[in-house]
Amino acid sequence: MRTQFVAAIAAATVSLTMSAHAANLTGAGGTAIYPVLSKWAAQYAKDVGDTINYQPIGSGGGIKQIESKTVLFANTDMPLKPDEVAKQGLVQFPQVFISITPVVHLTGVKAGDLVFDGPTLADIFLGKITYWDDAAIKKLNPSVTLPHQAITTVHRSDGSGTTFNFTDYLSKVSADWKSKIGEGTAVNWPNGVGGKGNPGVASYVQQVDGAIGYVEYAYVIQNKLIYTDLVNKNGKRVKPTMDAFQAAAGNADFTKVQDFYLILTDQPGDKSWPITAATYMLLRKDSPPDQNNLVLKFLDWALKKGQAQATALDYVPMPDEVVKQIEAAWAKEIPAAWKTAAK
Repeated sequence: MRTQFVAAIAAATVSLTMSAHAANLTGAGGTAIYPVLSKWAAQYAKDVGDTINYQPIGSGGGIKQIESKTVLFANTDMPLKPDEVAKQGLVQFPQVFISITPVVHLTGVKAGDLVFDGPTLADIFLGKITYWDDAAIKKLNPSVTLPHQAITTVHRSDGSGTTFNFTDYLSKVSADWKSKIGEGTAVNWPNGVGGKGNPGVASYVQQVDGAIGYVEYAYVIQNKLIYTDLVNKNGKRVKPTMDAFQAAAGNADFTKVQDFYLILTDQPGDKSWPITAATYMLLRKDSPPDQNNLVLKFLDWALKKGQAQATALDYVPMPDEVVKQIEAAWAKEIPAAWKTAAK
């Protein structure tokens, strides 16, 4: 089980202050990684003395800030395509695997009571299914008493990698969703209410009886949200567990792609969780080597020494062979920074 942590709202800044001589590393981006990143930052401040100031403003905001050179590193749950990485002069690599989970607030329904398949989930967010006792939901959940109650969908209001992966999944399982909405960090939602960051979506779902939303699994545990099961690509009902997340992440093969660009939604396997993703870090190639050096030291420390904290929060750490691939990419793309960071 994950340990509890105290997280600020999405617009807040993680600031772990040490001595006046410590380096101050600035970053911004996705809220999905925030729970484990805040743990890493706290421990790194104790171990090394450097502070990590990270603004959890959403993947879209992080991408904008690294492109405008206002932060030293950014995080995004939507990997940039290789041509965009090259155009912006960036280095991109995965840091940890995340999982995205539907959550509901429905009187009398407990965590894991409900199950959805992809097409039904898409129809709910399309507004085609508007009541909880709709025939499609009842067919999937014959043993659950469902009220004739309106469904309120909750989505992200900010540019979000969580949204990208959620809508990418819906695009893969629903031709209707793909043709009408598609995937992206921000889409034209047909209905519902928007919350800022994973915390905002979690808050709305908690407040509104009859709500359904989607959040990174850390926020399910933190906020004691009611998660649902999903039917995966192999037609199996799976719960959001570490085994299910690892099963999906096990399909990742970064050796065959450029700039680690890989989308992991709707992976095959009887145990695979359908909405799993790698979350990525971005650095600028043109940043001073000494600044990138400090960032690489922190992120390399997290890849190697932060695995226990990641696992405790049900993130899937990068396997050792992938860490070696990441370090090889650093040596190739930003050699001056990595040469000293590796010491």
